[in-house]
Amino acid sequence: MITSIKGTDPNMIANNLEPFRPTHPGEVLKDELEYRKISQRQLATEMGISYTLLNEVLNGKRQVNTELALLVEAALDIPAESLLQMQARYNILAAKRNKSFMEKLQNVRKIVAAL
Repeated sequence: MITSIKGTDPNMIANNLEPFRPTHPGEVLKDELEYRKISQRQLATEMGISYTLLNEVLNGKRQVNTELALLVEAALDIPAESLLQMQARYNILAAKRNKSFMEKLQNVRKIVAAL
């Protein structure tokens, strides 16, 4: 049996389930602001970014990029790397659920397999 460093079996179904709806890191940040009773405007001002940009991230309309993740880390002590990993997982799941992209991916796989 192959186990990962964390001791979980990568072949177990439970370890390979994808969420029904991917979680955008903005949702997590929004919850964190509510818990800490920090307004979006206050945080945007503290980080030196526009309220609109922050609001769009918190509502999942914009991605968390490296610079924003580092600003959030400085302001809220939430690791930038965790936010970026969450954004990457969100992007991958969204791409996997995009039918036209998946068709394109399958076509590329067929072409490469024929080489």
